[in-house]
Amino acid sequence: MAPDDKDHTYSPKFRIPRRMWDAYGTATARQGTDRSADLVDHVRAYLAEHGNEHEQAELAAAEEELTERRARKGGRPRKESAA
Repeated sequence: MAPDDKDHTYSPKFRIPRRMWDAYGTATARQGTDRSADLVDHVRAYLAEHGNEHEQAELAAAEEELTERRARKGGRPRKESAA
């Protein structure tokens, strides 16, 4: 992991039919959430049920990382714009 990687949430790319992705978006919105939150919840539940010891330790570390990110008041500092 590069030094800056732990300061950013990983944004994976994967293939999914557009119609399925769009329908997933409207279905999650109707449930009061969004695709990202639902996917994180799914991965969390999957690892809790099926992960080995190492994977569950990684899940625990990731949960700590998320807690730290959410605790930042105001989120990440804004980048200075180049004048």
